[in-house]
Amino acid sequence: MTAPLLEVCVPDAESLAAAVIGGAERIELCSGLELGGLTASPGLMRLAAAAPLRVHALVRPRTGDFVYDGRDIDALLADIDAIRAAGLDGIVIGASRPDGTLDASLLRRLKDAAGPLGTTLHRAIDLVPDFAAATEIAADLGFERILTSGGARAAIDGTRAIRTIHDTARGRIKVMAGSGLTPANVGTLLDAVPVDEVHSSCATAMTTRGADAVRLGFADPTRRQTDPAVVAEFREVLERFA
Repeated sequence: MTAPLLEVCVPDAESLAAAVIGGAERIELCSGLELGGLTASPGLMRLAAAAPLRVHALVRPRTGDFVYDGRDIDALLADIDAIRAAGLDGIVIGASRPDGTLDASLLRRLKDAAGPLGTTLHRAIDLVPDFAAATEIAADLGFERILTSGGARAAIDGTRAIRTIHDTARGRIKVMAGSGLTPANVGTLLDAVPVDEVHSSCATAMTTRGADAVRLGFADPTRRQTDPAVVAEFREVLERFA
């Protein structure tokens, strides 16, 4: 048995470098992490393509739900093209119907557009009314993994649903738990459900540079950034589950 893989989500160049230094095993690249994550800029994608590990990029063109109209879909497809052109390894996508179920038709279209890129179904699955049925859809579509908090704000509170997803997957698709996980609580989650992978920003609070930037609304005074020491501590805890 191998230890669960650690994916670190990073929203900027400094966090990307910290994740690599700390020993992340895969990167999820995004921007606007305080908004739940948005598609990264082309410049950050190009920078991440030089990282010495696999990088999957979030495809989310706006905040809010994952019910997309025609203009949203055009943006999703353009972002996938940009991710492929940048030389990244995979995409992280999700799409919902108004009732919260997965939009299998659109997900298939997005996967087809991704071509050989790896694919992760993101936390759109946390909005579904039936986790087992959604897992079957993801497996049938050929996703590599599902990222989920089990329908809770923090994964540690969603272990029952994560167990349902894990048991339904039956090894056909990897299950990655994420949202609110830290070195202090990930062991509790893994004792409850032996997921294949875990996902975290591994972030600590940072002092925002420039008081005027905060005053004028250009910076978040509660900004957090990936910390290499937290990444390393996370890896150390995960190794106990090998």
